[in-house]
Amino acid sequence: MGITRKTKAVKKILSLFEPSVSAVLAVDLITQLKEEMNKTTIYRVLDRLESEGIIHSFISNDGLKWYAKCNNCSSKEHNDIHPHFQCTVCKEVTCLSVEVKIPLVKNYSIENASVFLVGKCSKCSD
Repeated sequence: MGITRKTKAVKKILSLFEPSVSAVLAVDLITQLKEEMNKTTIYRVLDRLESEGIIHSFISNDGLKWYAKCNNCSSKEHNDIHPHFQCTVCKEVTCLSVEVKIPLVKNYSIENASVFLVGKCSKCSD
């Protein structure tokens, strides 16, 4: 799980995934980084980081694309199949560290699965 070339753009985008376990909305990255790099560069770096097993992406209920840091993945295989949770109050999206077992389905080869849960997080459920 190593990046062959850590360009300035790669370093900047990687730094945004370090501080927390929260997912990042692609549109928010574009807004946040608009003074430093263009949209094409941001998506190219995100695609590269995803193909190298450093981050993963998923689509929320509203059709927006989110990115989050991977755990124990590689360029050959994403091993961290887990649900994502969005709080209806604070809107934060997080990766849940619970195992999801994808069933074997006869005559089908499942390459990717996504579970997106919506509700109130522990901070907002008072």
